[in-house]
Amino acid sequence: MRVVNIREARVHLSRLIAAVEQGEEVIIMRAGRPVARLVPLRKPRKLGVLAGRMTIPEDFDAPLPEKILSAFEGNA
Repeated sequence: MRVVNIREARVHLSRLIAAVEQGEEVIIMRAGRPVARLVPLRKPRKLGVLAGRMTIPEDFDAPLPEKILSAFEGNA
């Protein structure tokens, strides 16, 4: 983890961003106190990775049996 003051961050912002892109964390300080943290963004999730690997049963949204429904409602 790299720690820099605001002036250094302003002067070397491109370098700090390059370090963050490599996975490093950067803390920016003002008057000896941390005020900001630069961290890499998470990679976006890829949609559809499970497509075709699972199926949803036809009765997925059918009403629950009375015994199970009453247990959920606290009537068991």
